Amino acid sequence: MHPRSAADLSPNLSTRIKQCARNAGFDLCGIAPVRDFAELQVFPSWIADGKHGEMKYMEARDEEGELKRASLARVAPWARSVIVCAINYNTAHPYSTQVQPEEAVRGWISRYAWAREDYHTAVMRRLKQVEDELRELVVAIGEPGVPARPQYFWTGETPVAPPTGNQALGTGNLHFRSYVDTGPLIERVYAKYAGIGWIGKNTCIINQQLGSWLFLGVILTSLELAADLPAPDRCGTCTRCIAACPTQAIVAPGELDARLCISYLTIEKRGEIPDNLRSGMGRHVFGCDICQDVCPWNRKAPVTSAAEFEAREGLINPALDWLAEMQQEEFRTVFRGSPIRRAKLSGLRRNAVIAMGNSGDKKFVPTLKKLCEDPDPVVAEHARWAVETLDSAPV
Repeated sequence: MHPRSAADLSPNLSTRIKQCARNAGFDLCGIAPVRDFAELQVFPSWIADGKHGEMKYMEARDEEGELKRASLARVAPWARSVIVCAINYNTAHPYSTQVQPEEAVRGWISRYAWAREDYHTAVMRRLKQVEDELRELVVAIGEPGVPARPQYFWTGETPVAPPTGNQALGTGNLHFRSYVDTGPLIERVYAKYAGIGWIGKNTCIINQQLGSWLFLGVILTSLELAADLPAPDRCGTCTRCIAACPTQAIVAPGELDARLCISYLTIEKRGEIPDNLRSGMGRHVFGCDICQDVCPWNRKAPVTSAAEFEAREGLINPALDWLAEMQQEEFRTVFRGSPIRRAKLSGLRRNAVIAMGNSGDKKFVPTLKKLCEDPDPVVAEHARWAVETLDSAPV
């Protein structure tokens, strides 16, 4: 007799999983099968072309030398389904493209990084809730091929609760593993096939009702669940995101050269920024939202109901001289529990100095001249560039 699938055991299990996701505060939830999708097959050539820049973690390979992110079977051969959850992080504040004149000389931090709590923590907390509820459901109805059992099982004379957490679980045939932006898989591909949204020309997941301001979390499971249908592509002939990118990082519809992307340059890139890309960075000091700001599907994007994604004080249009002169202790205090820490203090100060040079405002020259002698050689070099840029700017 063949083991029964999860769908056989409980025809409405997928529906109940989605209810668990709603209970945890997610706006969307879908289920994708585990397949070698066409979108994954282009990943090796993207890496071979060096379009991932200095993000070496993307080059992770298995023992046979194959790229892990190109096939989920290489890192989780037990996985049969991927539960994809999404939560809206949009706030009511204006987009970066809706800049007021007085804000043009201030910095821009990407919308996702304004939050009071690091999104990795906020999303993982919800994923673990879904995972725990799902485990209880499966324990109640029985794993595929395994009889149902009570919530507590016996080992010797002691009742033991089933294991919890986001590690792979080994209870009978049941395995779970949760990731928020940290796993060796390309989440947006599974989000597409889970029906969360389509992959836009800017490579972001776009949902017809919510737009693209979405954090994704995934739960890999050994359960073979009924999969959702992939979301149809609704970008049509629109190319606004491609045209709006200041550094031409979207080299083809759905293809990003990270080495040119402002988000990569301001967050992942260490050391010097190539001269030819500095002016295109504008006032961005951490991340970039332009390709999402101009997307028609974000014109009426709803505002999040999650309080932890509301903006921290001082992070919307921050003062550039404040960031450029920030010291390590203040950096640790201000950005505690924030994804902005990923840029490191040197990177954030470097980015602020570039933005000062791009501002066209000569009021920054005295500060920049002082920074030309900064102990950090990266900051000092970019300060000299900014002074030269402002000296040649029209009065």
